Amino acid sequence: GGDGAMLRHLARKLRASGPVTVAEYMREALTNPGQGYYTRRGGVGESGDFITSPEISQVFGELIGIWYISEWMAMGKPSAFQLVELGPGRGTLTEDILRVFKQLASVLSKCDVSVHLVEVSPKLSEIQAVLLTGGKVQANPEDECVYMKGISKTGVPIFWYRDIQDVPPGYSFYLAHEFFDALPIHKFQRTEKGWREVLVDIDPQVPDRLRFVLSPSRTPATQNFIQPEESRDHVEVCPEAGVIVQRLASRIEKDGGAALVADYGHDGTKTDTFRGFRNHKLHDVLSAPGTADLTADVDFSYLRKMAQGRTATLGPIKQRQFLKNMGIDLRLQVLLQNSGDTATREQLLHSYDMLMNPEKMGDCFNFFALLPHHRLVHPDKKDKPESKSPLPPVAGFNELLLK
Repeated sequence: GGDGAMLRHLARKLRASGPVTVAEYMREALTNPGQGYYTRRGGVGESGDFITSPEISQVFGELIGIWYISEWMAMGKPSAFQLVELGPGRGTLTEDILRVFKQLASVLSKCDVSVHLVEVSPKLSEIQAVLLTGGKVQANPEDECVYMKGISKTGVPIFWYRDIQDVPPGYSFYLAHEFFDALPIHKFQRTEKGWREVLVDIDPQVPDRLRFVLSPSRTPATQNFIQPEESRDHVEVCPEAGVIVQRLASRIEKDGGAALVADYGHDGTKTDTFRGFRNHKLHDVLSAPGTADLTADVDFSYLRKMAQGRTATLGPIKQRQFLKNMGIDLRLQVLLQNSGDTATREQLLHSYDMLMNPEKMGDCFNFFALLPHHRLVHPDKKDKPESKSPLPPVAGFNELLLK
């Protein structure tokens, strides 16, 4: 059947040329053009293999929309901004954010807003287009960077790109929600002979079964990605995440704006987090490649290092704390008062619990932000401290104060 095709393809490759890195294995299993998990079906939502926060509750996206507006106001209400989302899934989050922008149209009236989606999956971009524009989109063959464009139901122009580098420069708010966790990781193990990379190979005892092996000697990745001060015995590194954070940081430094990253992760403390999900259940990462979603926790300490001081960084802060700071409790009260029937109220309470309960998403999801240095420290603070008005606190990481 189709599900065995990817395994056969990998087995042939491994027999011919030896073990591959975990990163290469992930890249094949997730994005191989013919058989990759995302390219074939992009399994988001109830019927897919994982459910994300925006699928659970509109409140989640609304509060993120408010975060951007609050930052836009704190930065003196620039006359235009781009909302750039990396890996927008089904477009649910963008839809919720656009709803808030529409509700606050009076505040944003003089601001020119556009949406820029970075999406590699043709299947998902179609789903996004239907949800966000009602199908009012056009393919865009004359411009190789923008492969599709349209107008949202709320009247905002939307553009689709395959790579963040294709998004035009300019004052931008970036969003990466459950984006970094699906990028390929390298895995390393400390041994008595020093660091070794964990590789994926064919099991000689069992035909077409995959197994983990250690590289016999140091690999280039071992040299490049292990920090000299590393104290853990097992480490996962995502170089692609590092590259993207560098790009975000240099764009924010140059053009202004902010980036918000929301994902499950840790601050350089966890070791082995590579796992697979299929039909909402844990799935062995090496069995039936291409049929399960593979992810690894995001190492926020690595992202902070990769920002290389070009921007300030905030967080990671637990989702529960971030949403509380953003006023989720008040928003829930309002929605509960406005909902007529018990079913809706139960749904609201259930989704609130999913988002906030430390046992569910409340503690394992984190928020992390990149902001220009001047957003947190006045450039001329050191000369005359009393002259400038104090900077407004950053919402989510502090309590939200909307004047």
